[in-house]
Amino acid sequence: MGEQRNRRAKVAVSGVFATAIDLVALVLMVEIVGVPVTLAAFLAAGAGALGGFLVNKYWAFGDFSPLRLSQVALFGGVALGSALGVASAVQLFSVVCGANYLLAKAGGAALVFVCWSYPLQSRVVFKTAAA
Repeated sequence: MGEQRNRRAKVAVSGVFATAIDLVALVLMVEIVGVPVTLAAFLAAGAGALGGFLVNKYWAFGDFSPLRLSQVALFGGVALGSALGVASAVQLFSVVCGANYLLAKAGGAALVFVCWSYPLQSRVVFKTAAA
């Protein structure tokens, strides 16, 4: 029970790390480079996903098994679904409803994490390490 609680805390910290990468990339792309917000949200989510994968694999889930293409592909599928979900939320709340894109990003990311990313990471991508 304590180990599972510790893992959840580590995944939460990993999520903060990945989100920081994601948000910095998003702001840089939108504010400095001038990338359209929806595309920037998608690309920034990919950058955050890469950081999140590495931190989750080795630190949160303690998965020191050799890097397997199947695991990377599974994580990539989850990350792609996450990126599409977050970009859709940003499009809806920011572009359609007029909300600030950072607030739209935060709300969309939280929703996607709870409903999609974490469940699939713990039950599919890092299943062996989580068991």
